[in-house]
Amino acid sequence: MKAQCLWHVTSPESCLELPALEGRQSADVTVIGAGITGLSTALHLAEAGTSVALIEAGEIPSGGSGLNVGLVNAGLWIPPDDICKALGERDGERANAILSEAPSEVFALIERHGIECQATRAGTLHLAHNAKGEQELSRRAEQFQQRGAPVELLEDEACWRKVGTRQIRRALLDRRAGTLNPTAYTRGIARAVVAAGASLFTRSPALGIAREGDAWRVTTPQGSVVAPQVVLATNAYSEEDWNQVRLHFFPGCFFQVASAPLPDELAGDILPERQGAWDTRMVLSSMRRDAEGRLILGSLGRGDGRPVAYLRCWADRIQQHYFPQLGKVDWECNWTGKIAFTPDHTLRLFEPAPGILAATGYNGRGITTGTVVGKGFARYLTQNDDSQLPLPIRSSKPIQAKPLWSSVYEGGFTLYHAGQCLRVLI
Repeated sequence: MKAQCLWHVTSPESCLELPALEGRQSADVTVIGAGITGLSTALHLAEAGTSVALIEAGEIPSGGSGLNVGLVNAGLWIPPDDICKALGERDGERANAILSEAPSEVFALIERHGIECQATRAGTLHLAHNAKGEQELSRRAEQFQQRGAPVELLEDEACWRKVGTRQIRRALLDRRAGTLNPTAYTRGIARAVVAAGASLFTRSPALGIAREGDAWRVTTPQGSVVAPQVVLATNAYSEEDWNQVRLHFFPGCFFQVASAPLPDELAGDILPERQGAWDTRMVLSSMRRDAEGRLILGSLGRGDGRPVAYLRCWADRIQQHYFPQLGKVDWECNWTGKIAFTPDHTLRLFEPAPGILAATGYNGRGITTGTVVGKGFARYLTQNDDSQLPLPIRSSKPIQAKPLWSSVYEGGFTLYHAGQCLRVLI
């Protein structure tokens, strides 16, 4: 089993050959981080006629934008009523309404720019793994339906036909959602950014930000960009001391394991409409199939640095529980990405300093949230209008005891997976 990202290898969109930043440049806006948020911001700015320079530390994509599961989900991680409790009624319903339409924004962007990312729009499935999970799905379904969302609770035969396992009796189908190859989606937006006239630089890590008159100077190893406004779109990959975003989330990980392609005569009844799915376990398991029929399983926690035998044992355990009809599966590759978590599971949109915008805390919903936030940032920067953002721009307090949060999460994930491997848990 190779340590490599399946999405990088199978992306229909090729990696762009882009220059590193050299010398002194100027722009109206500098965007740091060419993941989905940064690219969406740059694209919408360029389309509005604003000059923008986007710098990326590695290639595109090099962070979570290309390493995630590829689920185009609506909303946030927690259900709508919980969002209102966390954010207040007004802001909560604003976030619910805007992020409810986020999958449509993603699919419209794909269509408008002809992005080849193996997108499907058959929905996603949230799977109840036990009776408590069934109650949770009923609660979520009621809240979504009260807000007019096209969701449906599937039971027994209807559920089994969609998922391909009799271990699940109830699933919540969200018809707003879908799947895609996240690497291809990110590369496709990057292609559109270049076509729109923005300056895009790779292999150009930001080394720091400093005031220069009424503007900000962002330095890289070989050059600099001066602009009145800066967007920090580094999210879960914000590690440098100068980057204030790192104070407003605690990092977690998500690993995935992919099989070799499976023939339809063997696996054709497993997620036959290619919905992405995840279960209601405390430490969830995700599952989907790609365009070539591979089964892709994932879960919270680190996979990088783990013994291959550990990853194979975990994948075998989940596969044999849900899809025993496959027999022994050949696991082809594994990879790990980072997630920016927040204690209340909601995002942060804030200004660390005048003229600097930042976003973080997507809590595993980066494809849709990043796309919408980028579009909203562009409108805010060009029209001083934040109405397209899921939340108003406001001050954000640093998260206390960040290392403790991360240690508790990762420790819990590891123990849970060990229990699954030892057949104590499933």
